[in-house]
Formats: sequence, structure tokens, C-alpha cells
Amino acid sequence: MRARGLGVHGRDGRAEVLLPEPGRARFSGEAPSVAVIGGGIAGIAAATCLAERGVRVTLYERGESLGGRLAGWPVSLADGSAVTMSRGFHAFFRQYYNLRALLRRTDPGLSALVPLPDYPLRHRDGLTDGFARVPRTPPWSALGFVALSPSFGWRDLAAMNPREALPLLDVRVPEVYERFDGVSAEEFLRRINFPEAARHLAFEVFSRSFFADPRELSAAELLLMFHIYFLGSSEGLLFDVPREPFPEALWEPLEGYLRGLGTQVRTACPVSRVHSDGGGDLIVETGDGTGRYQGVVLALDTDDLRHVVGGSPELGDASWREDVDALRTAPPFLVSRLWLDRPVDVRRAGFLGTSGYDGLDNISVLDRWEGESARWAARTGGSVVELHAYAVDEREERKEVQRRMLDRMHEVYPETVDARVVDARHEWRADCPVFPVGGYRRRPGVRTPDPRVMLAGDLVRTDLPVALMERAATSGFLAGNALLAGWGVRGEVLRTVPGAGRSRALRALARQAGRR
Repeated sequence: MRARGLGVHGRDGRAEVLLPEPGRARFSGEAPSVAVIGGGIAGIAAATCLAERGVRVTLYERGESLGGRLAGWPVSLADGSAVTMSRGFHAFFRQYYNLRALLRRTDPGLSALVPLPDYPLRHRDGLTDGFARVPRTPPWSALGFVALSPSFGWRDLAAMNPREALPLLDVRVPEVYERFDGVSAEEFLRRINFPEAARHLAFEVFSRSFFADPRELSAAELLLMFHIYFLGSSEGLLFDVPREPFPEALWEPLEGYLRGLGTQVRTACPVSRVHSDGGGDLIVETGDGTGRYQGVVLALDTDDLRHVVGGSPELGDASWREDVDALRTAPPFLVSRLWLDRPVDVRRAGFLGTSGYDGLDNISVLDRWEGESARWAARTGGSVVELHAYAVDEREERKEVQRRMLDRMHEVYPETVDARVVDARHEWRADCPVFPVGGYRRRPGVRTPDPRVMLAGDLVRTDLPVALMERAATSGFLAGNALLAGWGVRGEVLRTVPGAGRSRALRALARQAGRR
């Protein structure tokens, strides 16, 4: 059931509320046990949803700590400093209602997050866009952006193909996939005659957020991103970031919260197989032994999900198993964190999106907003800078890519040319889900052929207007809700951005264009 408003945290009064199936508030007697496999955002959300209602939860995580792709780990720098390394910058947008609701379990005021004043985007040709002065409520957000942008002006707006562009004004899930999943993001922008000078905006803000080449990314995902962050929500394109490294700010408090609810948290404990006991229970196998459960949530990244399902021949049916096996990951990406012996210019933004710089996608100056980095910078007189490069060609030599990113940093921030690198950490990963053209039909959903087994994660099909970290959190809650509904217990209330375009007249125009 969907409704509007009802106390949504945020400024958008049109945000929608999804009520769970009715049932009793929680278990009062002997409760079932559930294994949640995967300790990232999706797994933590599922475990929280279940444990708060009295379910006996065991949370398995193969890594040394919780957090999944947002985990952190200690490292020692060349100067002897003890710091936390991670996969770097992540934007916590205001329309991430369900993720933020999860974080409020231990931080009701979200004091662990700090807002950045703008979302600046710079192209190598010198054009720079930002969103701090852009109105947040559509359609004024689009009109305000056109009025203020040096790369997308009124002439560009007038030159767009209106018939092809109208679907942007009424994005609905899953209909947007039915219409546009067979088209690439790049082809869609070409069809609507999106100005060449401004394409970096669409690619940097939306497409490359999926770590994907826009020639291979489904246009449906691009349209959904436009809707979530710009044309469908009045929360705007500004965001928050954690004040401290991810473990301290987010995951350690939530782990303590889960343990307080009776959850068993088993880190450094990969799961190899899930199978039936021949009766009504499920057996989870690890290197340390087995566990017996009445439900399982597979909250794993793509490769781990394929590994567990591949090693569990009794799970699901043949069609579902083939769909899981067909899942793939996006190309490799690089996170380079550099500890420099001098500060960058005080005018530099805490985060800058970049385009046209030979693969450099963004630069963060961590000591502008992260406490640990700020303390290191204050103590040493230096700065902590992070470089991201997404969708790197697998044929490229990695050290050459790292060197090129350093050169591009010198180009963007010339004051760093003479800086000495006190220490550097380079993280290469290739574990983010990819959403290719035509892939939506086979993407598995939260429910599996076995009603005792659910999926969760940002790779999962939810048929809701959510993406990235918010899709992970939402799918985790949906997985918990689905199991609870089977036991007659009421689950989590969820929230999303509006499920359709905001203007009735523009929605009608978009539908008319779709029928032609």
C-alpha cells in the first residue's frame, strides 16, 4: 500500500510511504531464526528489521567487519600515523529515506553526517556547474539549472527533441524498464538531442555513479536517476558525508545496536552453502560448522551471490539459478588516497566531480569534512586527497592508471604539483553490479522460488524508485518484511521519492508521447 507524507523525514511532502502487510507488532513467544548472509547495508537493514521484531538473527560476514563495500580497515602510514582506509567517498543524499532511517537507529539526529555546501562539476574545457543555488523542487529545479548553468542554456533546452525527452517528466517503475531497458544511456541522450557540452553532467552525476560505461548502461537506469535526484524529488542534488570514517560513524554503532537486540554477528565467516534439512529448516554451512534456520536472506554482492548459489544446488529452480549466474559486475574502478605534505588551496571544494580528465571522475579533499583526515592534516600541515576513476579499461596497466590520475590531480589542482606524497593507498575493485542494456528482465527480485529465502542488495530488482545505497537498504527491509509477513508479523514502513512525475499536465503529455 502506498500513501503520501505521513511524517517522512525530509522536505518533500510528496514522498511516498509504503505500508507493510498487516500483522502483530512482534513475536511474543518462541521466534523463528534467520540467517542474514552478508554484512553490508542490505544485510544490516534486513537484520535490523527482523531482530527488532523478535526474530533470532545470525548475521554472517566474510570480511573482518561490517559495512560491505563501505567497510573500513586500519592502516599504518609511512610517518607512523594510524588511520582508516576505505573505498572512499560516498554521497548520502537526502532522498535516501530508508538508509537514513536505518542510521537513525543509533543516531536519531544524523549527527554523524555533515552536509557539503555544493555538488560542483568541472569539465576540462573550463565549464563548471553546481547545484547549491538551484531550486530543489521540480520543475523549478530544471528551470533554475538552465538559467544558471554555463553548459546547458535556454538554447540547448529549446533544441532538445521534446517528444523523445518527455518520458523524463513521468518516470514510473517498472514501466520505465519496459520502455527503455533496451536502449543505452548514451543512445537515449543522443535521441533527445542532449547538448554535447552538457553530457558530462548526465554521465558524471548519473551514469558513472553506476561505475559503468554509458554506452553499455541501460537508459532505464539513467531515467530513474534523473527522476530520483532531479526531476521527481524536491530533496535536491545536495548531500551529506560522514564526519568520521565509516566504521566509527556508521557500522560500529549499528553492530552494537544489533548485538543489543540479541543478534549474533559473525565476521570473518564466509558462507559456502545453503540447503534444506529435508524438513522445514535450512542449513547454512561455513568453514566453522553449520547452523539451522527457518529463513535466510542472501545479502551478497554479485560474485559472492553467484558463488553461494552455485555451491547450493538445492536453492531455487533452474530458471532462477540461471538468472543469478547471468549477473555480472561493472568494470574495475580505482580509489587512490594520497596523504600530502602540504595543504591544497583553501578554496578547493570538499568534493569535485570531473569530466574530460582522462578517466579521473572526482577529487575529494577529505580533511575538509572527515574528522580523522582533518586531525592528520592539522598535525602535519598536509592534506588528504582522494581520486576516483570508474569503468577503467581492464586492458590498462594499473600503475599507469594510478600515475595518470596523479597527473590529472596536478592539472586540476596545480598547487599539488610540488607536494610530496607522504603515503598512498590504491584500492582496485570490480564488485559493483552492472545494469546492462536489456538486463532488467532477468534481474532477480527480493523473493525467490523458495518462500524461506530472500535476496537483498543494490543488484536486486525492487520495482521501486530507488538506486545505489538506497536500493541496498530498501531491499534489505523488503526482504525482512517478506519473511515477517509469512509469519504474520508487521514489518518496516518504507519511504520513496514520488512514484511518478510531479505535474499532472506533464504526466499526461509524457503518456501521450509514449503512445505515439
